[in-house]
Amino acid sequence: MQRLDPWHGRCDLQFHATNGSTRHQGGCTAPFKLLRSERGDDGRCELPVLHTAGGLVGGDQLSLDIKLEANSCGLITSVAAQKVYGSIGRSRLQPEGCFAHQQVRCSLASGSDLEWLPQELVLYADALFEQQLTVTLPQDASFLSAEIVRLGRTAAGETLEQGRWQSSLTIQRLAANSSTWELADRVELGSASMNSPHGLGGSPVFGTLVWAAPMAMSAETSVTLLEGARADREGLTGTMRCGALNQGLIARYSGDSSRDARFWFSRIWERTRTLRGLTRPRIPRVWPLQEQPLRR
Repeated sequence: MQRLDPWHGRCDLQFHATNGSTRHQGGCTAPFKLLRSERGDDGRCELPVLHTAGGLVGGDQLSLDIKLEANSCGLITSVAAQKVYGSIGRSRLQPEGCFAHQQVRCSLASGSDLEWLPQELVLYADALFEQQLTVTLPQDASFLSAEIVRLGRTAAGETLEQGRWQSSLTIQRLAANSSTWELADRVELGSASMNSPHGLGGSPVFGTLVWAAPMAMSAETSVTLLEGARADREGLTGTMRCGALNQGLIARYSGDSSRDARFWFSRIWERTRTLRGLTRPRIPRVWPLQEQPLRR
């Protein structure tokens, strides 16, 4: 499926702190729509973003440019799962299909804190999707991202078939006269990698959580965080692994359950909040969860 006139939705957001509370300003173009923000604990601005088109088709583009000023803190989530429809074999003019694209750029200033927590991405059979997430931040800023993708509508007996999902995630630390890479992560899933034992081994759900911490962590603190994250796998299905970054953590999920991926990532999210002396997170009101993923 491909539109004759593809959409290019844009969203430009700036967050600034005033008197211990963060507010946002900016705007967006269709099919994006910003819903009412809420003031979360610790003065965090929690902002749900709605994609009104109901899904992406070949050629569609989404661009988000997010800037956080000094000492501001925000949480951005999506109102619903994002669907990407199949494009291979849907058009006589382009039978090989066409990629839909999403590009997210995040620029954080000193002391700022961004949590990027979109809901699940669902690729239909023969869908082509490329996403890029680029983050720049100083040593004392925090960035946390948790993203989950389902490759094929497995509840309907569907696989990804000839479709492909491509992802690029880069996090760069900026200093006065230098910069270092916290993470450069590129993944492509489709065809052989879906079933290979060196890929997903037939599992339809893949997820990544990454946390770039706002402080250097001692070896003991890092080990404690990783041990806690591994203990949080209790009662959940799938393959879950995590490891340390130079200043942070990365966790991977592969399995059959987007629910279990979300639960595990939510528990790690809570640990990152606790480590910084912040209040424990509250699940965003727009998430359709019937159970409480966080430990009580």
